[in-house]
Amino acid sequence: MTKVYCYSKCTTCKKALKWLDDNKINYTVIDMKIDHPDEKTLRQLHKKSGLLLWKFFNTSGQLYREMELSKNLLDMSEDEMFKLLASDGMLVKRPLLVTDGRVIPGFKEEIWREAL
Repeated sequence: MTKVYCYSKCTTCKKALKWLDDNKINYTVIDMKIDHPDEKTLRQLHKKSGLLLWKFFNTSGQLYREMELSKNLLDMSEDEMFKLLASDGMLVKRPLLVTDGRVIPGFKEEIWREAL
């Protein structure tokens, strides 16, 4: 089953959900702000993605900027990054697409089309 971690006020999330609907793809929405992934889940999603961990950070988000993570992130250990991501769903890049075979942070239509 396809899951999409989203934030209801995020325009990119709305665009991604519309794309899924338009392409008649069944999915479950998980509210990133209310039910964000915990550290164990993030570790599993990260491993499945094959991406660098910093790709899971919402670098355009207000909280990311307020915490000045662009200056501090590269000095953090992987454990510190996972704990930080798990602390607040607004730090996680969204939408976060999770399928049986892939995990994709962010929405790029061509990448989602290939994955689905």
